[in-house]
Amino acid sequence: MEKQSVRSGEAFIQEVNETQVPYGCLAVWFLGQESVIIKGDGITVYVDPYVSDYLAVHSGLDRTYPAPIEPAHITNADVCLITHEHGDHLDKGTIPHLAANNPNAVIVAPEACRTQLLELGATAEQLYAAHPANWQTIHSKLRILPVPAAHEQLEEDAQGNHRYVGYLIELNGVTLYHAGDTIVYPGLVEKIRGHQVDLAMLPINGRDYFRTSRGIIGNMDYREAAEFAALTGADTVIPLHYDIFTGNAENPGYFIDYLYQNFPTQKAHVLARAERFVYVASRTFRQT
Repeated sequence: MEKQSVRSGEAFIQEVNETQVPYGCLAVWFLGQESVIIKGDGITVYVDPYVSDYLAVHSGLDRTYPAPIEPAHITNADVCLITHEHGDHLDKGTIPHLAANNPNAVIVAPEACRTQLLELGATAEQLYAAHPANWQTIHSKLRILPVPAAHEQLEEDAQGNHRYVGYLIELNGVTLYHAGDTIVYPGLVEKIRGHQVDLAMLPINGRDYFRTSRGIIGNMDYREAAEFAALTGADTVIPLHYDIFTGNAENPGYFIDYLYQNFPTQKAHVLARAERFVYVASRTFRQT
């Protein structure tokens, strides 16, 4: 059997650029970890773009597989959402290219990331603070609401700015929730349930004593993610954050099996590496 050929980064970006997404739909591309591209109504959004080898070179954290694109390939970003400052989310090897090659892109991030983003080449004009209290309208077609995330704990600075966030995204008639790195904390289920989420993207790698002892901060595990998706009423759920680092991984099959055993009507999709997945909101074809 022939091995499947790997697309070039240029071909990958060309696919993103040429994809036209009808109303009531979103296209999603998986870059690994929690890094995704989201497109709808002519707007291309990068969330936590982690596609460089910076961590491998500087921290010895090798990826289990190469990113489908390189930082220099990112020339089509309208918006970049950063959930927090950890290197597999705010990538020091990617942000300089993204900022330079997309000077009109809006970069939204917690205040804790601001100094680092400026040092990496983002301009003050590009940066928007992720304030969980407020919906923000960007490019007139995209609305986002940062949601506090507890990367094991909720953390705020003296001004009440959250260190970790996820994002509710309203685009092209679809509501998407990208949780960032978080556990399930009191009130999060109710907060997300109130927004009638169509597509939820949740970490499943979990946490345990041994990883904590090595300084690895954890997230919800696959059982918690499945329960969370069902309780919030998300139409479809996609697991994230399970496949990049061998010491902090999980089998997404366990997530799907747990859903099948406990919530058999819950729709879910496991993204293949570099896959384009087109989500169609269930209400898109309803007759009025």
